[in-house]
Amino acid sequence: MTPTLPDFSRGRVLIVGDVMLDRYWHGATSRISPEAPVPVVKVDMDEFRAGGAGNVALNVATLGGGVSLVGLVGDDESAGLLRARLEAGRVACHFVPVAGSHTITKLRVISRHQQLIRLDFEDGFTRAEAAAVTAAVRAGLDGVGAVVLSDYAKGTLADARALVHAARERGLPIVVDPKGTDFERYRGASVLTPNLSEFEAVVGRCADEASLRARGTALRDTLDLDALLITRSERGMTLLQRGHAPLDLPTHAREVFDVTGAGDTVVALLAAGLAAGLPLAEATALANVGAGVVVGKLGTATVSVDELAAALHAPAGGARGIVDEPRLAAAVAQARDAGERVVLYPAAFDGLRPADLRALQAARRQGDRLVAAVLNDAAATCALGERLALAAALEAVDWTIACDESPAELAARIGAELAVS
Repeated sequence: MTPTLPDFSRGRVLIVGDVMLDRYWHGATSRISPEAPVPVVKVDMDEFRAGGAGNVALNVATLGGGVSLVGLVGDDESAGLLRARLEAGRVACHFVPVAGSHTITKLRVISRHQQLIRLDFEDGFTRAEAAAVTAAVRAGLDGVGAVVLSDYAKGTLADARALVHAARERGLPIVVDPKGTDFERYRGASVLTPNLSEFEAVVGRCADEASLRARGTALRDTLDLDALLITRSERGMTLLQRGHAPLDLPTHAREVFDVTGAGDTVVALLAAGLAAGLPLAEATALANVGAGVVVGKLGTATVSVDELAAALHAPAGGARGIVDEPRLAAAVAQARDAGERVVLYPAAFDGLRPADLRALQAARRQGDRLVAAVLNDAAATCALGERLALAAALEAVDWTIACDESPAELAARIGAELAVS
């Protein structure tokens, strides 16, 4: 399945969850402290990033979607730094301050590209703040197209059921990134997005695909969810949607450098896609593409619309251009494994008239990928090499191959469908 890239600015997402400040002190080390056998770091840079639900919000904002964020913070410097970072990224912050508590902060001391120590500042929030969170959510639901619950088990979602109920009262889709093993807290949500480890911690180890699907379907029905989306690392994702056949999406990642924040990207794209009007299956496919982009970056990262567009239009089997039959067959097989439909369009490509371009575009619309089969026509006025180069240069064409035989036979061998004129 190749998803549509929507206009994310048409939708607005409300994110509720545990917000935290990721802080980094960078500096050089040149000596050992005389007080204890530890290095002395001369701090010369102080860096701030939004973590937890804040990173989900920044992912939505990077896509161009409207986004509001509700979370618990302390009445301290870290809350101000976190707000400033998020508002600079076009996130509307509706924080609930808790007197006497720290904003959750993770401070890392780094020297020579090595993390020397991490210091965590957090008191943990209690159920006493749950009513204030619910009130802030209810006040922020106007104009929203989707809601996200981003749970890091820090206390913001102590009464997750009330938040699910508030969204459902408005008829809004609610996407939950869960934590822990008590999934009953999220009963009635639209989509629950556990990773495979989280899922198996609840239902037990799944020995095969049939077991995973059966247990996932049972869990979905028990919790009265619309769908369960299991993220499976290098094996992609499995969507178990009520009333639909299971949808398995292989990973789109070409290279994996860092999986930090990939789950945030999945949840953000899923919610942003739903808010912009995409069906759930299409929004899931788009989230899968985004996850493939973000794991190719170092550190917690976001994905832009331009990066998504490039990933969506990159041929599944590698670079575009003129290929031989073995390379084309491999590329087509990879595209089909990714759920894509490959169409073969035979033509002489001996110059292009408006009618030729219309026929080419019509063939493109019949599938997700297009193979231009350049016929070895003795009557052609241009040489075969020139015609191959012309076809390969067309934006609508993914792969180009010379065809000396029946196009139907070539299509059958490589696993493509022949274009219908």
